Amino acid sequence: MERDNFRSKTGFIIACIGSAVGMGNIWLFPARVSAFGGAAFLIPYFICVLVIGVTGVVGEMAFGRAMGAGPMGAFGKATDMAGKGKKLGEGLSLVPVITSLALAIGYSVVVGWILKYMVGSITGSVFQPQNVEEFGAAFGATASSFGSVGWHLLGLALTFLIMIYGISSGIERVNKVMMPLFFIMFVGMAIYIGQLPGAEKAYAFLLHPDWSQLSNPKTWVYALGQAFFSLSLAGSGTLVYGSYLKKDVDIPSSARTVAFWDTMAALVAAFTIIPAMATAGQELTGGGPGLMFIFLPNVFAQMPGGRIVIIVFFVAVTFAGLTSLVNLFETPVEALQTKLGFSRRKAVAVIAAVGSVIGICIEGIVSGWMDIFSVYLCPLGAFLAGVLFFWVCGDKFVREQVDMGAKRKLGRWFTFGSKYLFCGLTILVLVLGTLLGGIG
Repeated sequence: MERDNFRSKTGFIIACIGSAVGMGNIWLFPARVSAFGGAAFLIPYFICVLVIGVTGVVGEMAFGRAMGAGPMGAFGKATDMAGKGKKLGEGLSLVPVITSLALAIGYSVVVGWILKYMVGSITGSVFQPQNVEEFGAAFGATASSFGSVGWHLLGLALTFLIMIYGISSGIERVNKVMMPLFFIMFVGMAIYIGQLPGAEKAYAFLLHPDWSQLSNPKTWVYALGQAFFSLSLAGSGTLVYGSYLKKDVDIPSSARTVAFWDTMAALVAAFTIIPAMATAGQELTGGGPGLMFIFLPNVFAQMPGGRIVIIVFFVAVTFAGLTSLVNLFETPVEALQTKLGFSRRKAVAVIAAVGSVIGICIEGIVSGWMDIFSVYLCPLGAFLAGVLFFWVCGDKFVREQVDMGAKRKLGRWFTFGSKYLFCGLTILVLVLGTLLGGIG
C-alpha cells in the first residue's frame, strides 16, 4: 500500500499546528492564566513548552517518519529492532490508538455543540437568553443526552469528508485554509475587544505579573500539564503526522515552529477572552465548556457589536475543533490501514461507524469520558512512545533520524533531555494528573 504524504514542509507544520490548536488553548489556557497570576503563569508555561517542544515533539515526529507508520506500526518496529518481536509493540500501541479514538469520539460531541452555537450565532437564537442563568439552561439542554445529535453527526460528516480525501488533498489543504483564518479572526477580535471600556484592566493584569505565584507549586504543575495538553503529546497524532513526512524535512525546526504558533494561539485566546470578561465587569474564574457556551455568550450579548463578535468567535472555534478532530481520528484510521491493509476509504468508513454509534451513546457523559482518557492515558501514550523511541531504538538510531534533513544538528544535550527529562516529565504529568484529577 502506497502511503500518502504531505506535499510540503509548510503543509505539515500547519497541519500539526491545527492538531495542537484546540479547546486547550481556548477554554483552558485563559482560565489557567487568570487563576495563576496573569503573566506570571506564562514564565513556567514557556519553559515547559520549550523543553517539551525540543524533546517530545521532535521525538514523536521523528519516530513516525523513521518507521513510516503511526503508533501501531512504529511501536511494533521498535520492539522488533530490540529482538522482542512486533507483537509486543503492537500491543503497547493500543494505548495511544484507543486513547486517540476515544478522545476523538468525545471531542466530536463538543464539535457538535460548537456547530450548533455557530449557526445559532448567525441566526440570532444564541442571543435569546437574557442572563447567565438562562445561558446556562440553554447549554444544559444542548449538552444533555441526545440534545445535539444532529449537530454531532454533522460535525462527524465534515470531519470524515476531509479525511477521505487523504493527507495532501484533504488534511493538508483544509488546514492551510482554516488555520490562517483562525488566527486572523482571533487577532481581529482581540483588537476590537481591546478598544472597549474596561479592557485596560485585563491588560494590566496580563502584563504585570503576580510574582508571588511563582512560589506556588501548583503554578508550575498546571503549566506543565497545560503544555503537554496543548502540544498534543500522546504518542498518537504528532507521531502519525510525522509518518507522512518526507525524509528531507528539518524536524527540529518544524517542532519549534509548531510549538511557537501553538503558544501564539494560546496567547491570542487569553488576550481575547480575559479582556472580554473584563469589559463586562466579570472575573474569569473557570474554564471548560461553561466558559465557551455560557459565560462568553453572556458577555458578548452585552458588548457593542457583540453579535458580530460571537459569529467570528464560533466560526474560528469551529476551525480549531475540526482540525483537531481530524488529527485525533487519523490515528485509528492509519492503524486500520497499517494492520489490516484497509484502503483509506474503508478505514474511514469503519471509524466513522464506530465513532458515530459510541459518540451518540456518550452524549450525556462526555465530560467524564474525556477526563478518563486525557488525564490517565494521554500521558501514558506519550511515555510509551518516548521510551520506545529514545530508549529501545538506541541513541545512534535516534540521532540519525532526528538529524536527517536538519540544517543544524542538535547538540549532545538532546540525548539527555529526551531520555531523562522528557520521559521523566511524562511520568510526572501522569502521577500528578492522577492525584489532582487532571492538570491539563
